[in-house]
Amino acid sequence: MERTYRVEITATAEADVADIWDYIAQDSPAAASAFILRLDEQIGALERFPKRCPHIPESGLLGDRYRHLLFGHYRAIFKITGDYVIVLRVLHGARLLDTKMLKGASR
Repeated sequence: MERTYRVEITATAEADVADIWDYIAQDSPAAASAFILRLDEQIGALERFPKRCPHIPESGLLGDRYRHLLFGHYRAIFKITGDYVIVLRVLHGARLLDTKMLKGASR
């Protein structure tokens, strides 16, 4: 039987998604909504096989407990804790990750 995880999204990650929608909507609100819908589907799919996603490049600083889901130019950074997948941030791939924020994140 497949293991299923419960996916939780932090308030910070939700704010990141809202910012992404705002940015894309400057050109096309319809495209922004469509992108966010697909992103939400991809994040929701983490309930199965979240370990298929690679460790983040910052693992040298943080250890290997963080992974990221790559989608378009964005990455959803998450950790697996017990039966939970906790999405901590959703950032443009070119943005630097605030590693202090992740170190303080816990479940």
